[in-house]
Amino acid sequence: MDGKISDRLLSVLKNELSNTAALIVGDYGKGVITQPLLNEIKRLCRDRAIWLSFDPKPTHQLQLQGLSLITPNRKEAFELAKMEDDTRAENPLHDKNLMRVAEKLLTDLSPAVLLITLGDHGMLLCLHGNKPFHIPTMAQEVFDVSGAGDTVIASFTLAIAAGASPIEAAIFSNHAAGIVVGKVGTATVQPEELLASFRR
Repeated sequence: MDGKISDRLLSVLKNELSNTAALIVGDYGKGVITQPLLNEIKRLCRDRAIWLSFDPKPTHQLQLQGLSLITPNRKEAFELAKMEDDTRAENPLHDKNLMRVAEKLLTDLSPAVLLITLGDHGMLLCLHGNKPFHIPTMAQEVFDVSGAGDTVIASFTLAIAAGASPIEAAIFSNHAAGIVVGKVGTATVQPEELLASFRR
C-alpha cells in the first residue's frame, strides 16, 4: 500500500482513539495491512491501553506479537504455526495436534488471548498459564458461514470492552456466531436474538 494512504489511515485512527476502548483490525490479504501500519497501530494502542483484536490472514505473513486477541480459524491456526493438520479428534481438547498448535501460537505470538474458531466444533479459548477452554457451538442450523469470523471477533471485542472476562466474551461471541450462521448471506445479530439464544 502507498505510504501516503497509510499515513492518512493512521491520521484518521489517531483522531478516533481518544474515546476508544478497543480496536479491531481484519487482514483480508488485500495489501492494506502492512507491517509498518500494523506496528504503528500496535504502538498507538499500547500507549493508550486500548485492546487490539486482530483477525489474521496467514498467507500474508506479518509479525503478530503484541496483540490483545488473535482469532484464526482452525486452518489459519495451523498455517500460522507452520504445522500440518493431519489428524483430528471429535473432542477438540483431545486433539493433540490442535493443542500443540495452540501452545505454539501462545508461545511464539504471545497474545493476551488466542481464540481459535472450529466451525461446527465451536471454539477454543487459549490463555497463558491456563488449560484451553472448549466452547461447543450454539448453532441450531447452519445455512451460511460467511461473516461468522467477523461476528466472533466483533462480539468478543465488544464484550471485553464492556468489562467481560475472556471466558464470558467467548461464550457471548459463540452465541452471536451461532445466530448468524443460521441466516442466509452475511448477516447481523439483534439484541433480542442474543437474549433468546441465552434463554435457550
